[in-house]
Order: sequence, then structure tokens, then C-alpha cells
Amino acid sequence: MIPAALLAVDPLTAGGAVLATATTDAVYVMFSSAVAARKRLPAATWSSVWYLLSSIAVISYAHNWVYVGFAAAGSWIGAFASMTFLQTRP
Repeated sequence: MIPAALLAVDPLTAGGAVLATATTDAVYVMFSSAVAARKRLPAATWSSVWYLLSSIAVISYAHNWVYVGFAAAGSWIGAFASMTFLQTRP
């Protein structure tokens, strides 16, 4: 039997959770990179963007626990993509 929470998944909300958390994790990696490089202004800017995006991500899946899985997938995608970007930069 499929739990009711799984049947109530909206594909648009699920995609939004993936996108929001992927973006959030990418921004977190950029924040961490700025902190490691001791760049105050970029670190502060990335920090504020990270906070705003994480709030959006939580709001998008807070009403149904199933979206946490989509958020975790987005988190993985964002971290992987941003680390790939950082490796290719000079």
C-alpha cells in the first residue's frame, strides 16, 4: 500500500524543492570558498543569499515530509555542481 503522503506529491513542488536546495547548496559552497579565501564581502553576501534560499526551500516542503527526499537530492546536485565549477576555475 502506498502512503497517502506519496500520493499527494505535486511534481511542481517536488521540482521546486530540488531546485531550491540545489541552488542553496551551490551558494553554500561558494560561501565556504569565500570564507576559506578570507574574503569578507563575498562571504557576507553569499551568507545572506544562502539564508534566503534555505528559507524558501524549507517553506516549499514543510507541509509534506516526502519533499525532504527531493530536497536532499537537490542538495546533492547543488554541492556536486558547484564543486565542479570551483575545480574548473583558475
